[in-house]
Amino acid sequence: MNQLKELDRQVEAIERELAQIQRVNPMAKLLSSIPGIGPITATALAATVPDPTMFHSGREFAAWLGLTPKQNSTGGKDRLGRITKQGDSYLRHLLVIGARNVVRYPKARSRVGGGWIEALLERRRPMVVTIAVANKLARTVWAMMTTGEFYRPKLAA
Repeated sequence: MNQLKELDRQVEAIERELAQIQRVNPMAKLLSSIPGIGPITATALAATVPDPTMFHSGREFAAWLGLTPKQNSTGGKDRLGRITKQGDSYLRHLLVIGARNVVRYPKARSRVGGGWIEALLERRRPMVVTIAVANKLARTVWAMMTTGEFYRPKLAA
């Protein structure tokens, strides 16, 4: 029982430290304004992502994270498959977790994508929609890192 209490104390100390870093780091503060991006993801992105201007577009940034579909072409037919999973698996994992929460909770869903998430949920499996939302989160992160503007839901939809 004492070990669990000690672990709880350690987790609380780490969470306090992350919250402090988020308050001090302007990029982490900026990124945490996006629904689905919490203090852990915001600080990890702020610490790990190189200069965002080295990417020409949000799609390039999403591809760097491995959140774009793999292309298979044969006989003149293009097919999109699973995500490539190239790049930083930790950042990709954090974005997928945030996207899963956005897809799961209607209030967060309305703040991120308006009606396109609901429409996609009618046609696709929830995990496919989650990856699509993670891709959109990555593109939004890139746009905010390059412009320095806070999240505005109407523009993201």
